[in-house]
Amino acid sequence: MDLETLQYPIGRFSWSFESTPELREERLRIIEATPAELRRVIAGLSEEQLNMPYRPDGWTVRQVVHHYADDHMNSYIRFKLALTEDRPTANAYSEPLWGELPDARTGPIEPSLMLLEGLHQRWVAAWRALAPADWSRAFIHPRSGKAISLDALAALYAWHGRHHVAQVRALRERNGWTAE
Repeated sequence: MDLETLQYPIGRFSWSFESTPELREERLRIIEATPAELRRVIAGLSEEQLNMPYRPDGWTVRQVVHHYADDHMNSYIRFKLALTEDRPTANAYSEPLWGELPDARTGPIEPSLMLLEGLHQRWVAAWRALAPADWSRAFIHPRSGKAISLDALAALYAWHGRHHVAQVRALRERNGWTAE
């Protein structure tokens, strides 16, 4: 299997997407469900398996879990800034460096799993409370300088959760580890 497929088992995110109230709700259902999916896909993994990279030169399963929590916390804050400020420039953070911090490399995964469950409950409730015009509110991405609407953020984070769950699921399948 090539590295691109290992890294992006569901394909790369596409910024070209359709938006309807029905598609938004489907994205929110995905965001709501992915913390439980992640918990299922890592269930029963040993410490050795949690410390295995999901691809050559990639993060370990443990680092993926912690990254998922770290990144969604950052995006939740960006979401709130977009709702309360006029097109704010969001803070950047170094995903690779955060992934190398001791808590991400060796810390227990349960705190990140619990964080994701609570965070997603709040985030989805906040999204569902948006007025139709609020979906176009945006923040400026610190690296690209592009405006990211809340509509685009929902599409991205529905993809992002599925993306990381698929990385772990694919590793389990390649190694013949007991299915979830």
